[in-house]
Amino acid sequence: MGDLETEKPLRKIAEAFKELEATINSQAQEVEVASFSHACSLVSPLFGCLGIAFKFAEMDYVAKVRDLVEASKSIDTLQSLLERDIKGNSVRKPGSHTRNLLRVRRGLDMVKILFEQILVTKGGSLKGPASKAYELALAPHHGWTIRKAVAAGMYALPIREQLFNTLNEDESSARLQMQSYVAASATVIMYVDKLFLTRGLGIDW
Repeated sequence: MGDLETEKPLRKIAEAFKELEATINSQAQEVEVASFSHACSLVSPLFGCLGIAFKFAEMDYVAKVRDLVEASKSIDTLQSLLERDIKGNSVRKPGSHTRNLLRVRRGLDMVKILFEQILVTKGGSLKGPASKAYELALAPHHGWTIRKAVAAGMYALPIREQLFNTLNEDESSARLQMQSYVAASATVIMYVDKLFLTRGLGIDW
């Protein structure tokens, strides 16, 4: 996970997703699995910073990103990754790279919504922003037991200032990096969605 005391994880996340966004907007090349999975791996510590409420989401996200990192050693682009699973008729099989990509995309969306909510919410509590992010991005895909555990864990969330301190940022610098991630990740998520939808795979499974 790295040393959050000396690193600026929020900054690294924002920069990595801005690079992905630039690649997508250039339309000159496909997004590489390696650069995508690297950017996604930088997001992993954020789940840990949110405490017990997102422990399951963290474990699931980290495992799926690790799979994509491994896949990047033999598969060049996200497009090729999907095409390979389509050809092997394994898109929806548990553990498939395509399935894992969809799970990672949901994690990115949850963090995007969390940041959006933090940016427009006043006060120190993160319960409102975190609850909204979970409800919109992950809850529809989780069973009752997990949803119940997440709801219970919401009471153990850090306060806003604690989160920023853990990420080695102050309020103003954190807001800048969150705004940057929100804008860049929206492009990345839309790109991933398009990969699925143009192949008739859907994104709600």
